[in-house]
Amino acid sequence: MAIVITVAQQKGGTGKTTLAANLAAALARDRRVALLDSDPQRSLTRWHETRSARSAPTVPLTFSDVSGWRLTAELDRLKRLHDVVLVDSPPQIDTDAKLAVRGASLVLVPVQPSAPDVWAAEGTLKLAREEKRPAAIVLNRVPPVSRLRDAIAADLTARKLPLLAASLGNRTGFASAFAEGLGVSEAAPRSTAATELRALLDELLGMTS
Repeated sequence: MAIVITVAQQKGGTGKTTLAANLAAALARDRRVALLDSDPQRSLTRWHETRSARSAPTVPLTFSDVSGWRLTAELDRLKRLHDVVLVDSPPQIDTDAKLAVRGASLVLVPVQPSAPDVWAAEGTLKLAREEKRPAAIVLNRVPPVSRLRDAIAADLTARKLPLLAASLGNRTGFASAFAEGLGVSEAAPRSTAATELRALLDELLGMTS
């Protein structure tokens, strides 16, 4: 049975789409991976179009941008044909977001180290609980030195919210790779950003295997 990771956060600007693309590109090296873009902004669709137009070959990914009432059926189809399905959900709690969460093996919630991001994550975690789906928070775009990051992590831990040990720094490598239709593990496999991404993947796969 395929693992479905829905990247969800009701606040925009948290790096949700970049995270989904980077996870998919890294996983596709040794797994059959599909991406499903249900975010109306369609940034992930643009990323895949850029990837498909590259002259150099890339690791193949199945891509779909289905939304609305067709989402559940499309997700079921992709699950039958792949090992992992990554879903980029809308940046608000609407019908599409609920369906994407409902079909998930794990809901991954990116949170920048800021109070507004944490507050927005609470709504996404509530939706996961209502849909009886496990969820995990990943701190994303973390500054190199940040007292606020430590304070946010301590607050999440104190409230027993599902914070992952791995986190991703605020590194230009993620954005640069995304702009080229790549994941950072492809564009700069020896970089600190790629190392952080691999640590996150190891943790996620340990939770879903």
